[in-house]
Amino acid sequence: MNDKTYYLTTPIYYVNDIPHIGHAYTTIAGDVMCRYKRMKGYDAFYLTGTDEHGQKIQQTADEKGITPQQLVDEVHQNFRELWGVLNISNDDFIRTTEPRHEIVVQAMFKELMDKGDIYKGTYHGLYCVPCETYVPESNVGEGNTCPDCKRPLTPMQEESYFFKASKYVEALIEHYENNLKGIIPQSRYNEILSFLRSGVRDQSVSRTTLSWGVPIPGDEKHVVYVWFDALINYASAMGYINDRVKFEKYWKEARHLVGKDIIRFHCVIWPLMLLALGITPPVAIIAHGWWTVDGEKMSKSKGNVVDPFKMAEVYGVDPFRYFLLREVPFGNDGDFSERALVGRINSDLANDLGNLLNRTLQMIVNYFEGKVPEVKSDPEITILAVTVLEKIEKHYEEFAFDEVLKTIWAFLGRGNKYIDETMPWKLAKEEPNSEGNMKLAEVLKTLYEILRMSALLISPFMPDTANRLWAQLGLAGDVSKLKIDEQKWDSGGSVAVKKAEVLFPRIDIAKWEESRNIKKKGD
Repeated sequence: MNDKTYYLTTPIYYVNDIPHIGHAYTTIAGDVMCRYKRMKGYDAFYLTGTDEHGQKIQQTADEKGITPQQLVDEVHQNFRELWGVLNISNDDFIRTTEPRHEIVVQAMFKELMDKGDIYKGTYHGLYCVPCETYVPESNVGEGNTCPDCKRPLTPMQEESYFFKASKYVEALIEHYENNLKGIIPQSRYNEILSFLRSGVRDQSVSRTTLSWGVPIPGDEKHVVYVWFDALINYASAMGYINDRVKFEKYWKEARHLVGKDIIRFHCVIWPLMLLALGITPPVAIIAHGWWTVDGEKMSKSKGNVVDPFKMAEVYGVDPFRYFLLREVPFGNDGDFSERALVGRINSDLANDLGNLLNRTLQMIVNYFEGKVPEVKSDPEITILAVTVLEKIEKHYEEFAFDEVLKTIWAFLGRGNKYIDETMPWKLAKEEPNSEGNMKLAEVLKTLYEILRMSALLISPFMPDTANRLWAQLGLAGDVSKLKIDEQKWDSGGSVAVKKAEVLFPRIDIAKWEESRNIKKKGD
């Protein structure tokens, strides 16, 4: 049994939305991390899913003349389909309307009621229907609007159950003070600690104004508040009630990837709930930034919402995956631009990676009849390869995906520079078995090893590309199933390379501009 476990989740995505670049970004990032962990020998479990209760769902279903269940059964498929297109290797997909989830929500709610940590009272406040949240007076925007979506707030008063969040605040502060990497990046850690130290009020955790939710045990005119319900998915998918072996195996290594807009729910409310239940909070919550498009905020009215399905179709799944994680330091806000994506395809993928592969394979074909020389690599590059692996490991621990890719591409860049330094075409003119001819064998073996190791390292980001590269190197199998630490430098005997199609054809910028202008006129 593998005792190296790793459990990573995305937020569950609200099905009233169509999948956009933000959903794709989070899910690709989690996929890359779990693929890497598996290649490092971990039993990594990756969870995503959909959030399917709440007032917005009920309203939309009413407007369409269908039941909420019919609506969510239909629209959650958009997310399942997108994860298939984007080559996401999730181990589970949870829906909050599934019985396995609702049972856990009710069990946790009842446990907290029995302990006296959930009690009945009356809630007065300003409520944002689109965000499904009460807004504290201190946060209300100009003209009684929601600070997040800017829409008008509705005054509400209703009987409600409350969770004694205030009771566990000190314990949570202590947890974070003992776990300085409990929230990544550091700026979010500081923000949450400051928020906790300013005090947290008891939280309203039920609604009587709608019926589309999980009924509260013993008081079914109330349904569980959608946020309280949604957070529990991370435990219900792990078999909190029906598979304790699985829960105990993975929960100790639980981490959540979230957008910065929902960090208070994940870094405050969720761990407070867990502490009240006697469950250890997650190892870390990792918050990333938002995406703008060509410098502007995404909005349906502007018509600038990036469709991940379309980007994958037009530019390829792997280039899209690569671009999202290379372009912006994880945690920062980023700007999506098709022009920048095309630039990355041409410079990083076609030129740096593709060109190194083509030149290397062609020289092995020309000078060694397509067989990789059975010699040792250049000692200097061998040492560099070790440092590359060490650097990458550190960057992954920080969720610094852009730094991982920069490190890999610096290694590829060293390969391209190495060709210019050693000038294999000159060495090839030397007599057979001469010193120059032996150096040629070393040079080509070194370039081959750079490409072999790079295929392993890019696999989490670009699984299909890694396999195509691997096959051209004359190697068999699915790269993602290999263990990085078992693939030793300079290992293996004589291999025949299989030069094939260009990995990334360059995009003609003039033609791309022309097609873009035609499309704009058509719109």
